[in-house]
Amino acid sequence: MKKVLFVFAFMTAAISVAQDLPENPEPGKCYVRCTTPDVYVNETMTITVAPAYKVLKTVPATFKTITERVEIKAAGKKLTVIPEKWGTETVTYVSKEGGNTLKITPASFRPSSETIEIKPAYAQWELGAAAPDCASGNPDDCRYWCYKGYPAEFTTIDTKVLGADAAVAKTAIGSKSDSYTKRVLLEPARVVEEIIPAEFATITKTVLDKDAYTVEEIVPAVTKTVSKEVLKTKGGLTTWKEIECSLVEYQALPINWNLGSASLTNEAKRIIDTRLMPVLQQNPGVKLEIASHTDVRGNSSNNQDLSERRAKAVADYLITKGVNSSLLVANGYGENKVKNRCKEGVTCTEREHSVNRRTEFRLINN
Repeated sequence: MKKVLFVFAFMTAAISVAQDLPENPEPGKCYVRCTTPDVYVNETMTITVAPAYKVLKTVPATFKTITERVEIKAAGKKLTVIPEKWGTETVTYVSKEGGNTLKITPASFRPSSETIEIKPAYAQWELGAAAPDCASGNPDDCRYWCYKGYPAEFTTIDTKVLGADAAVAKTAIGSKSDSYTKRVLLEPARVVEEIIPAEFATITKTVLDKDAYTVEEIVPAVTKTVSKEVLKTKGGLTTWKEIECSLVEYQALPINWNLGSASLTNEAKRIIDTRLMPVLQQNPGVKLEIASHTDVRGNSSNNQDLSERRAKAVADYLITKGVNSSLLVANGYGENKVKNRCKEGVTCTEREHSVNRRTEFRLINN
């Protein structure tokens, strides 16, 4: 956001008719012209400056000498045939086999009887004779019923039972034996095998212990991280905004720098966070000058370099907090802008010199 700062007093009110000035300005007020800025963001990217590759190393083959027992004549056999042996044997056999004669005894019976029930016992109701003194005109009214039982009826039948069943009696008929003589093998023919051992000798030979091979070593890629600004939003529109007038004048940023150092301490960062960041947040898009000064003691060239590095350290820290670098101006003035009498060749106290060792900031025109 581009900004141009104006202080309007009564004496300048007449020029407000100019086309690029704010309408109806108030005397004694300060205004800033705000052009919607091009908004940039910082991005980091990693590039490969040297690719990964592999290195191959060869390891030669190794050999060793060994002794080995080898066969120079194979094992053999010697076969001896031993003939068979024979003898005689008397064999007894049955010339006529024995048998049996059979005698049958028929079955015999004895008399018996069996009594069976031909009619079972039973009972029934029977009507008795009429009473002689019956007063009823119906003679059946004076008769009585009796439940009378009758015994079972049986009959006896003559039967026969088995006394002894039929049987067979065996009588043995003796067998007859005889004998004959036969020639039998007492010991079969056989072959006796004799092993003739193999013959061996010892030889020496060189054999491969481990074949040649390669060893692979990976050399990693070399990368580098690069920071770049990327356009996020395109700016353009111009408007006017009232700001605090004191901000157009240099304001003290009370950083106590270490002697000869341009490194921010934790306390210095806290001062920037609490003093500068609220100004930038309340005036989005404002352009800020960071000015750093030294006293006149020491080499002027070194003082100039030191003041520039200190101003740049503050700007770099603001960038890490998200402030667009295009809105920051870092100026080092060395010993050129002392605030008191302590110029080159003038004797001053340490307290007087410390007034000139300062870092300041202000809002400036784009």
